Amino acid sequence: MKIGIIGAGAIGETAARLLSRAGHAVAISNSRGPASLASVVAEIGPGAQALTAEEAAAFGEVVLLAVPWRRPEALPAPERVAGKIVIDAMNPYDDNLQVIDLGESSSSEETAKRLPGARLVKAFNTLRAETLRNGGQLGADDRLVLFLAGDDAEAKSVVARLIDEIGFVPVDTGSLREGGRLQQPGGPLYGREMQAEEAQAALAGLKPA
Repeated sequence: MKIGIIGAGAIGETAARLLSRAGHAVAISNSRGPASLASVVAEIGPGAQALTAEEAAAFGEVVLLAVPWRRPEALPAPERVAGKIVIDAMNPYDDNLQVIDLGESSSSEETAKRLPGARLVKAFNTLRAETLRNGGQLGADDRLVLFLAGDDAEAKSVVARLIDEIGFVPVDTGSLREGGRLQQPGGPLYGREMQAEEAQAALAGLKPA
């Protein structure tokens, strides 16, 4: 697949490396422009290129958002991603790295409002970049879990396949509202390194009987 990555920080760069290694064509972008990413794409290899954020969004069949959630101006224009699967890897931290209180909403619901028409899936946001970089094990019985949430079953299926291809077990936490809340900072699944059986037991304990 063609995957556009908006943001070249720890998560964005790590995702680019993993997805390229899995055989996908990736376009990575940041706020400083493609030239600043020349060394990164050279290291990743011929399956990667550096583009502007708008170009990366247009390039991708799937678009991964890995910019600070508090910077909505860093997101691509909504028309660039309308109808596309968009992976929300962002977390709602403020400039002081404190969690922003969104009341009854979740960060992904707010992102969905910013990008109407996008097929949003919450994923790649619960584990540290270092764990993502080192934790994937293709075919292993003790692979770590990557959680995902969303309201579009087909979009979640595509993201689940990508997660599997980079060496993690995809575990669906439910809707963008309920599942997204479980995954975001302060939620019971955020930051936890779990294998599939433990993750399923944790989810079962969080859902009403």
